[in-house]
Amino acid sequence: MAVMVGIYCSAQHDNSADVLCAECQEFLGYAEVRLDKCPYGEDKPTCANCPIHCYKPARKAQARAIMRYAGPRMLLRHPLLAIAHQLDGFRKATHPRELTREQRKQSRQK
Repeated sequence: MAVMVGIYCSAQHDNSADVLCAECQEFLGYAEVRLDKCPYGEDKPTCANCPIHCYKPARKAQARAIMRYAGPRMLLRHPLLAIAHQLDGFRKATHPRELTREQRKQSRQK
């Protein structure tokens, strides 16, 4: 997400790729907090395949705009990240509530 926000901010807000504007920095902080609280943890699927809505509606619209702009540009600037993201889109994650107690315990130890 940080790479996508960097691409978006440098093009839309006339900032360098190294420094985010206050608005984008605030959004990235919000996104990181939401991802840290996600019950999927490291096994989180891509947003398009996730049944849990992490963001509030206004932030969700902001994330959608960032992803729509930065997503296609990721292939040129960060091809490995773009390909990894596409491959993650094919992965189906099991909701943590559907796991047995033993499976949840094992996923926490990873």
